[in-house]
Amino acid sequence: MKDIVEIDATDRKLIRILQKDASQSIQQLSEQVDLTVNPCWRRIKRLEEKGVIGKRVAIVNPERLGLGTVAIVLIKTDQHTSDWLATFKQAVQSIPEIVECHRMTGAVDYLIKMQLRDLGHYDKVYQRLIRSVPNLTDVSSTFSMENLKPNAVLEVSGQ
Repeated sequence: MKDIVEIDATDRKLIRILQKDASQSIQQLSEQVDLTVNPCWRRIKRLEEKGVIGKRVAIVNPERLGLGTVAIVLIKTDQHTSDWLATFKQAVQSIPEIVECHRMTGAVDYLIKMQLRDLGHYDKVYQRLIRSVPNLTDVSSTFSMENLKPNAVLEVSGQ
């Protein structure tokens, strides 16, 4: 497990602000956390260097791009070798419609989230996946009707 980074109340406030709007200038950020520009900038750089802030991105509305269908795909396999995992990982990373993939505990080995145009698009991605990865014993999918909590923000309350 990676080392946990110690953060203080100012760091937590900066993280909360950046999660809501990372496009703000250092000047705007520093005013909101009651720091001058240079200490504010140094704190952000430290959080980036320590891996607390992985990267700053724009959150895109998939529906506005015609990608409003979300498929959750559950995969089972009887293969658990490092070679098979490398093949699976490479296949998953090569399919842009796969936006998340989790290795799971329990009855399901992998959970995949796909962002798609429609069911026809899903079928094409599904076919590409099963052609790319041998020995999938079960692939079952379900489709999201509505995202009730679209949120990429983590709670960073004090410990």
